[in-house]
Parts: sequence; C-alpha cells; structure tokens
Amino acid sequence: MVKIGSATLKHGVCLAPLAGVSDYAFRSIARRFGAEYTVSEMVSAKALCYEQSCRREPTRNRIRTAPLADVHREELPMAVQLFGAEPRFLADAARLLASGDYLGAGGDARPTAIDINMGCPMAKIVGNGEGSALLRNPERAAEIVRAVSSAVSLPVTVKMRIGWDAEHINAVDFAKRMEDAGASLLCVHGRTRAQLYAPAADWNAIARVKAAVSIPVLGNGDVFCAADALRMLRETGADGVMIARGAQGNPWIFAETIASLEGRPFAPPSVRERLDLALEHAALLVRLKGERIGIAEARKHLAWYTHGLRGSASVRGRLMTVNNLDEVGALFEDLENREGEKLS
Repeated sequence: MVKIGSATLKHGVCLAPLAGVSDYAFRSIARRFGAEYTVSEMVSAKALCYEQSCRREPTRNRIRTAPLADVHREELPMAVQLFGAEPRFLADAARLLASGDYLGAGGDARPTAIDINMGCPMAKIVGNGEGSALLRNPERAAEIVRAVSSAVSLPVTVKMRIGWDAEHINAVDFAKRMEDAGASLLCVHGRTRAQLYAPAADWNAIARVKAAVSIPVLGNGDVFCAADALRMLRETGADGVMIARGAQGNPWIFAETIASLEGRPFAPPSVRERLDLALEHAALLVRLKGERIGIAEARKHLAWYTHGLRGSASVRGRLMTVNNLDEVGALFEDLENREGEKLS
C-alpha cells in the first residue's frame, strides 16, 4: 500500500511518466487495465509560466504547454510532472497547476501531486541543467523541492536516477536530501544518466535508497512483465513499481501484475484483442488531436501493439506511413490473417 497525499494505492502499481507517450489517451488505457496511479508527460515549468505572460489573445497555436498538464477527474489519482532547473519557475508553475487558473488550462480536476523530473537523460534537457543533470547539483535539487513544497499544499514527489555515471552514484545521499527538503515520495530508476536505458537496471541501488529513507519509494527500470514487477518488489523492498517501457503496447501488464500480486490467474490478450485495442487507441488519438496529428502520434503505438505478431516486422514499416484509420484497419486484417495461418 502506498500513500500519496489523500490517495491510497492498494498495490502501488503505477504508470511512469513517458515523454511523448503518457498523454491522456495512453493514461486512460493504462488506467482501464489497472494502473493505480499515472503521471503526465514532462511539462516545462518555464514554458508554462511564459505562456501566461502572452499579451495578445491566446490561440491554440500559442498555448502548447498547458494542455500537457490537463488532468481529468476519471484519471485521479494522477501527478503532473514538471521539469526545470530554476526553483522560482518550478514553484510558480506548481501554483498554477494547483489553482487550475491559467491560460490553456483544461481538464476538470487538479493533480494529486506535483512530480519533479530529476531523471531525464536526454542531452537537450541535461544541457540546460535540468532532468538528471540535477543529480550533479543536489543543493539546487533540494532548493527546487523546498520551493515547490512551500508553494503548494499538494504532495511533491521526485523521479530520479541513481547517479550521473558509474563514478558518481549518489542515490542514497540524493534521496535523503530530497526527503529532508520535503519530498513525499521518490521514484528511483536504477540506472545512471550515462547508461540511458542499458545495460540492466541496478535494483540493488533502489534497495539502498529504500533502506535509507522513510518516505515511500517506487522502483523503476526493466519491468516488462508481472514476474519482473514481483521480483523487483521482493529484491528492493520498494513500496511499489512504476512501469514505463513495459507498458508500451502492453497495458495488460498492469492487470497481469495485480493479478499476480493477488494470486489470481491472468489470461493474456488474444491477437484480436491486441489489434482491437491498438485501433481503439489510434481512434482516441484522432478524436483528441485530429486526424493528421493523431495518426502521426499513433504510429509508434501501433508498432508496439503489433510487436511479436507474425508478419509484424514487414507490416511495421507500412504502419509508419498510414494516414487514416481505414489504412490501419486494413493492415490489421492482414496481420490477423497471418496469425491465423500460424495457429492453424
């Protein structure tokens, strides 16, 4: 059981923030299949604040950051993740999110928590001293958490890595500083910034963080099935798991994990169920974002859903060029026919 402010997560099975992935459509599907807590895509604190100073009449084209922070009541409990390196902007952005009163605000609810990104390893983020670059500046990181905690009554959580590189693994000290600064929960990705997403995550480092702090700790990294999730919980002592890449094209991982934790059987989806959900996901993106953008964003999801199916390698290239849902449906019919041949 994990407590985040007023929210209680029975199993602590959560969807991690994923830039360019964990939008409303993805989160809603993850929620349907059992994710107890989700986190938005990264939201730039500075960009959110700067949008509010626009003196001209705001238009859809000018307000681009705010919609990333939309929270819908049916998604709760859910956090909005902010990134940045300047405490003042992060505190101001958190105030906006907590109030819901800002240009471009949508949704119909306030976030359960404000999550601070201190783990993103991408060059364009760390180059600005943001994301995992804060692991090299723990004083600034603590200042950010204190500023945001003072600015809002919402819980403040931190998504972090175990260090900058193999020579600078400072997860335990960093985690203690975040707790002392006011963080209510930590999510620890068991890799350094230098490792990006390989080799295997160091779950022992997550265990050391868990043993060192009194606030809840969620483990993250290399959870691709229920067996991985249970092993992470057992080996790290973490209070819960945050599933990231393991949920891409496989939202059933949440249902599978909860069933395993409860000792219940789990029936994996059929090919038809996989393809039906993929098409539903694409249709939801089209409805929310229009056909051009929706289909463009759906392509990667379609590739993830079809991974491992017979003929998917050849079809995947064609999925990257589809322009509408009818084309997706035709390709899926071909895939299902090929899978039927394999089963006959």
